[in-house]
Amino acid sequence: MLRATLVLALAALGLSSCSGAAPKGAAESASRLLTAAYKNDRVAFEAEIDRAAVRDDVRRQVNEMARSKALEVDGGPSEFALDRMISPDALRLVDAKGAPLTAAPTPQQVAPLMKVVDGKKVCLRDAESPENCLLTFAKGTGAEAKGHWRLVGMRALDLRVEIASVGG
Repeated sequence: MLRATLVLALAALGLSSCSGAAPKGAAESASRLLTAAYKNDRVAFEAEIDRAAVRDDVRRQVNEMARSKALEVDGGPSEFALDRMISPDALRLVDAKGAPLTAAPTPQQVAPLMKVVDGKKVCLRDAESPENCLLTFAKGTGAEAKGHWRLVGMRALDLRVEIASVGG
């Protein structure tokens, strides 16, 4: 009986995650990150990212772009160059008309843009190309980040995040 109840509970949990909606904590973390970028708050921005993971992701993208143009950059981009790309300045936050945001985005504004990538990651979708991810988040595993969603990947170039107004 207990085994059947456990199986049903796991099945219900699995079905609820199939809705495609990102977990609430992920949208809240994305909102905090975007708010930090909006306010150019580097300390708050840093608190929402896994810098090593984001560096690896951006380095991979830059190397792929170089190879696609028949360039081979020995060792790839420097840590300094990567760190400049991973900053509040790298995110352009705009409204649906392309104008700069006049207020930091709320979790309610961010949530509709979030999608589940796999069982462990969610991403903030590109409003113009919803199949593409702009920012990717994963649940932290370290003791200090247990249960906290953190940025682990981001589009390397032209990172324009379009946020619709609430209800629109």
